[in-house]
Amino acid sequence: MPKRFSPRRLPLALALAIALPLSAQAADDQDTNHDHPTDLAGVEVKATPLAGTAEDLARPVEVLAGEKLDEMKANSIGETVSKLPGVQSSYFGPGVGRPIVRGFDGARVQVLSDGLGSGDVSTVSVDHAVSVEPFLADQIEVLKGPATLLYGSGAIGGAVNVVDGRIPEVVTDQPLQGRAELRGNTVNDETTGMFRLDGTSSGGGFVFHVDGLHRETGDYDIPGYPESAQRMAEEGETPDPAEKGTLPNSFVRTDSGALGVTWIGSRGFLGVGASLFNTRYGVPGAAHEHDDGAPPAEDGGEEGPVSISMDQHRYELRGGLDNLGPFKSLRAKVARTEYTHTEFEGEQTGTIFENTSTEGRIELVHEPLLGWNGAIGLQFGQRDFEAIGDEAFVPPSKSNDGGVFWLGERSFGAVKAELGARVDRNRIDVDQAIAIGPDRDFDTSSLSAALKWDINQAWHLSFGLDRAQRSPTAEELYSNGLHVATSSIELGSPELDVETANRAEIGLHWHSGPFKLGASLYHVRYDDFIYLADTGVEDVDGPVRVWTQDNARFNGAEAEASWNFAENDSGDWEMRIFADMVRGELSGSGSGTRELSFAVPHGDHSDEYTIDLARGGNLPRIAPGRIGGELRWERGPWRASLGAVRYGKQDDVAEFESTTPGYTLVDAHVAWHRDTKAGNAWELFADGSNLLDEEARVHTSFLKDVAPLPGRGVAFGVRAYF
Repeated sequence: MPKRFSPRRLPLALALAIALPLSAQAADDQDTNHDHPTDLAGVEVKATPLAGTAEDLARPVEVLAGEKLDEMKANSIGETVSKLPGVQSSYFGPGVGRPIVRGFDGARVQVLSDGLGSGDVSTVSVDHAVSVEPFLADQIEVLKGPATLLYGSGAIGGAVNVVDGRIPEVVTDQPLQGRAELRGNTVNDETTGMFRLDGTSSGGGFVFHVDGLHRETGDYDIPGYPESAQRMAEEGETPDPAEKGTLPNSFVRTDSGALGVTWIGSRGFLGVGASLFNTRYGVPGAAHEHDDGAPPAEDGGEEGPVSISMDQHRYELRGGLDNLGPFKSLRAKVARTEYTHTEFEGEQTGTIFENTSTEGRIELVHEPLLGWNGAIGLQFGQRDFEAIGDEAFVPPSKSNDGGVFWLGERSFGAVKAELGARVDRNRIDVDQAIAIGPDRDFDTSSLSAALKWDINQAWHLSFGLDRAQRSPTAEELYSNGLHVATSSIELGSPELDVETANRAEIGLHWHSGPFKLGASLYHVRYDDFIYLADTGVEDVDGPVRVWTQDNARFNGAEAEASWNFAENDSGDWEMRIFADMVRGELSGSGSGTRELSFAVPHGDHSDEYTIDLARGGNLPRIAPGRIGGELRWERGPWRASLGAVRYGKQDDVAEFESTTPGYTLVDAHVAWHRDTKAGNAWELFADGSNLLDEEARVHTSFLKDVAPLPGRGVAFGVRAYF
């Protein structure tokens, strides 16, 4: 794999899609924003069948849209939402970033594409990317706290819904409209281009959508060395000057596109769509070395840097019907996803992951019943998963899920109440020829209650109580071997049981004139929390980690304040600050330690171990506390911002886990917007990141000691709206 990709020329159609709206219209003297909402609290949340804004809902929700989304868009969905209070991102190189919501990630946070699961296997392992492209999103919604009522046990920690409108549900404002963007970046020689077109037929009955994206980056610049000073000191190494300044094997190349068409009538709609997502990215610092009993590669035992190629094809059908007697509306959607993920060791094919899934939802919003507005729903899913190769560490499995839910809301004067309940059935059938345990089936249930009290026009108080359950995944149950990309042995536990989370939260919101303030405190108590424990055992192929469970508790807080302190001839000025923290600890019954036995496979034999795990202490890879702020300015066609986020040192670490130093990331954004006489618009922008060129290592990353975040960079480009 070459160290750096050379950017290729974008397709002619993409260049024309960007150039035509700019050249065809003369600029108007009046400068206004083009369909870019800035009051995100008033944007309707699409993730719930009961219409409402983030400000109206009693449960905590964050929304990104418009100019703010444009500023925060990044290569991964995790990085895109990572500056929202209570939300951070995992990191496995620039190709992989999954949202971490209030300390929860992986199989506890569901990533959705317009209300349906993304269909990838990003929960199988931390090196697997999410197959959702944030640059093509209209808005992104983050549901904090358990979203199991709506989306099942995979959302026990929250959900992130990416709304892209690839299957239109309403007619467009204009017969043909869209947007396009070209951008580059100095830190990694990035070239990214995207376009989107939406249109309505002359008769108004059919609406179509088409979009496309191409991204290509090279290895990115770093302020120091790939390996941390802490790791080099532990291993007695000295820095190699030749390695300074660039992170090898950090390239990314992505292509994505979609086509959708919908028939829209007076009472409903029916639409179909198809999309593809293809990406190839390097895994920095990952290279597999054989043990003494395996044949070495030709170059002497190391098979070369690990890279991943991922390909997904998705087909969807969506429909809706209004005014159905006792029901206000019916919405139904189903998606089939075909996914392949291949891990390469140098040029050799390592493990291939194949996943074929089908997921469907039916939602019926009913007329008021005993004063309650509500919706009932049915969700079903099927997954056929297989890992192929000598180093496949998860056996083939088939999973079937089904769930039924109801949620409702009712106002009692100044108090709004929300209630919900859900039951699920999950079954996993595994290939018994190679599995380490039997087939499993689980029954889970969830209950939720929330209150929002409008004390007066300025003060609003919210309360939330939830009981949610999650069943173990096939990876947690049956993993059994070397995972090349993470350079570690991952061992499942077939006896794992359902985990149960009990959450309590209180939130306060105040606004008066130019001031806004919001804060929340939450506590989550887990029974039989499932986690990947570091055992302290070093095998010839790497450290051994075992899926196990014990009771745990999470305590956290987040706050955000803004002040629009000036509106005059110099422009509109706003200051924003935010902070968040979470602490995750084991709280197993009794004290001292518990015994854990496991066997590490090695071909025709296994090495058996018995260790003592602590019944208390910190959970591994918990995101550190943060505090951040930004100053925003807008005047006529110009807008700009300057911000900084301080990530604290994480020294509340688990057994066999190292501490991570704190760091500060400074960013800046500037844009110049211009509308045209025909209603089109275009925009020039520049976005600076890590302007202090500080070495930053993500504590939640398995690669923190070999892959720092990118150094100073400036993204720049042009956007067109037409």
